[in-house]
Amino acid sequence: MLLALCAAVAASLGYGISTIMQAVAARRASGLAVIVQPLVLGGFAVDGLSWLLTLVALNRLPLFVVQSIVSASLVVVVLLASRLLHVRLRRLDVIAVAVVIAALVVLALGSGEQPAATPPPGFLVGAAVAGGLLTLTLLLGYRRGHPLLLASVGGLGYGLAAIAARAADTSGSLAQIVWQPMVGVLVVGGVVGTLGYLRALERGPVGSAAAVMSVLEVIVPGAVGLWVLGDEVRGGWVPAVAVAGTLALAACVALATSPANREASEA
Repeated sequence: MLLALCAAVAASLGYGISTIMQAVAARRASGLAVIVQPLVLGGFAVDGLSWLLTLVALNRLPLFVVQSIVSASLVVVVLLASRLLHVRLRRLDVIAVAVVIAALVVLALGSGEQPAATPPPGFLVGAAVAGGLLTLTLLLGYRRGHPLLLASVGGLGYGLAAIAARAADTSGSLAQIVWQPMVGVLVVGGVVGTLGYLRALERGPVGSAAAVMSVLEVIVPGAVGLWVLGDEVRGGWVPAVAVAGTLALAACVALATSPANREASEA
């Protein structure tokens, strides 16, 4: 369990750090020149490593825990932005950071280590259909879709990728793991999530897009994990986990609307 928790926390730190790296690079160049900035290339590498760490965590921890920890990357973004981008934090931001950290401790204590259960019959088909519908929605709404619709597609895409990672069979060889159909669903979810969220940032306010994505990528996978994939809350911890999850989500929404997050995303 400790290894999985460390992997999830490291992934969250990585996602936050990569966001700041790319924000700093965007201040040093413009247009396509940004792509070849060492900080941008390094940010992509950190994102990739963070994604692999997320997969490690999802192999041993419930979705509601991993997704909550990953969404807490907003804490890293806000704290680093205050130092490196010289953005003043609101009192609400400071409170939200403390709430997120405390809530994540409760969520971790209330879950315990839980290897993924075998998905029920028809789960792969349902996941594939969900991936197809999200892809179609993105294609239809990409040019003129409302930013909140695009942010919703982004959050659901990331959520689908997390669900697929949790449901994937990791008992075989590397080749068997990589070539199973569920990995295809994972890739589709990740691509749709990335494109949807980036397009939402282009067309609308950063705060609302980040808030919508944070909510959906935590609630939907968490619910699927608990109701379909066999994730469980430790006996006697249900009220504490419910309160902690709600507070963590509310605090992440507050951080999503922080000027520090907006500065990091728009730089």
